[in-house]
Amino acid sequence: MTVHLSCSQPISAPAQAVFDAITDWPAQGQWMLGTRVEIRSGTGAEVGSQLAAWTGLGPAGFWDTMTITAWDAPHVVDVLHTGSVVKGTGTMAVRATSPTTSTFVWSEDLDIPLGVIGALGWPLVRPGFLAGVKASLRRFAALVESGDLPRPTAA
Repeated sequence: MTVHLSCSQPISAPAQAVFDAITDWPAQGQWMLGTRVEIRSGTGAEVGSQLAAWTGLGPAGFWDTMTITAWDAPHVVDVLHTGSVVKGTGTMAVRATSPTTSTFVWSEDLDIPLGVIGALGWPLVRPGFLAGVKASLRRFAALVESGDLPRPTAA
């Protein structure tokens, strides 16, 4: 079973600044709930770079491994989820709405794990999952707007 999820967040910052912040992979832990991200290979700013995100609380969680499949700065970065738990594709897109404002669109097409059990449980999990993503995007916007996210180290 594949599900599509999408959330958007207006941000009072130029598209390039937003794109730079979303692709500062190690900084994602500052805004994405229950996640920390590492660059495993490549620069993290090119197709083929491999990322790994620990998703969970403390020692309880799993690695979500990803490969960057598209890079069109400052507009879009696509990833292919290759882990044992999370499989599918993800897109982070930035749309300029003016020279000083933009919208961040996060979307995923995910294969729900655990077969029939996962398909039956997804309607129960979905609201909480989306609430967490929306809260993360609001936190991200606040950090970008305040200038509190560090500059990316990958180029």
